[in-house]
This record gives sequence, structure tokens and C-alpha cells, in this order.
Amino acid sequence: MEDRVTDGLYLEMTELPPDDYAAKRTAAVLALPGVLRATWWRNDCRDRRDLPRRLPEFGTLGVYEVDASFRRPAAPPELLNAFHFRRTPRPGQGTLSGKPTLGLELVLISPKHPEAAQSLRDWADFIHLRWIAAARVPGFTMITPYENAEPGSPRFMHFYEMDTPEAEKHFANMEPETRRLVGERDGASWKEWANHPELSIDYVNTFARLGERR
Repeated sequence: MEDRVTDGLYLEMTELPPDDYAAKRTAAVLALPGVLRATWWRNDCRDRRDLPRRLPEFGTLGVYEVDASFRRPAAPPELLNAFHFRRTPRPGQGTLSGKPTLGLELVLISPKHPEAAQSLRDWADFIHLRWIAAARVPGFTMITPYENAEPGSPRFMHFYEMDTPEAEKHFANMEPETRRLVGERDGASWKEWANHPELSIDYVNTFARLGERR
């Protein structure tokens, strides 16, 4: 996150209130080998209807920066989901503002067929993320791609960092800002940017940072 280059991120999704989650869970995860830093986040747009999802909705997100020695722990019952993602070989795209990351857009996707994973990854890196980064959407900083450290879905994570806590407001500006470069929705370039025949969306939402612990 921010100007750090970490080997991976471990995510926990729960309906615990943020203060309860921070008090009951972060110290236990930080005590695990390979865990460097914890942040916890509030869902900024619960039960959104504008994008599909396959994962259940949740109110609180825990994000842990981890190194290569980290292994995903057994999940306690209060977690709805937990995922360990490793950075892909390709770098993140965007800019560093020098400000802390206060907002997130979390995008989890998978290919419809396992053999199409590389095709989906290429589209995401060279078309979809490339034009969002080029649009320099206000509030957006780095967009970093990750891959699930274990088999199954979601296969990939796009981790959009923002230097503003108003994540949902700036996420709403992303499409019109990108459209200035790519073209209108009825054009071939827009359709190529917006979708891929193998794209399956597992989850998309925005989050505001509430706390940090090292």
C-alpha cells in the first residue's frame, strides 16, 4: 500500500463492527509469521446494485500487508471470507501522491474458464487498468494487480488505492474520466475496455480506512 512494495495482501471480510473487529482480531493476525501491518476499513457502499457479485456482502474489511513467508491461517467463524493474494509479476499502474492511502476500490475477478486466465490478465493489464491509470482520476493513486495464492475464485484482485477517504465519490468519477480517453459507450474501444469475454466479477466495492496497527 502507498509507496510500499509488499509480497502480498491478506484480506478478511466480516460483519463484525469495525471497532470490535480491530479489538478482537488484528493483534492475533499481526502475531502470525510474515505479517507486517494491519489496516481496517468500512464498506462505503453496502449492497450496491450497479455491479454483479458472487461473494456475500460484508461491512468490515481487514487488510494485512504480508511477506513471502506468510501462510493463510484458519478462519474463525465470524469471518465470511478470507483470501491471501500475491503480487503478479507485472507492476502496479498509476502515481504516488505522497499522501497516505485513505480509500480503496476492491475488485475481485475470475476467468469463466481456468485456461483463459492469462488472456483475462493480459486484458486487465494492457487495456482495462492501463486506461484507468492514464485517465489520472482525481483521488486515485496506485492500481496493483494480485493473484490468489490458492486455487479457486476469485483468481485476481485489482487493489485501487486512493488518497481520499471519499472512495465512493471518486469511484463514481472513474468511468466518465476514463471515457474521455477511450470514447463513448457505443464505440468499439469502450466495449473492449469495459468487458472481456472471460470476465466474471466476484466482487467490487469501495472502502474508507478507519485504523492502522503495526
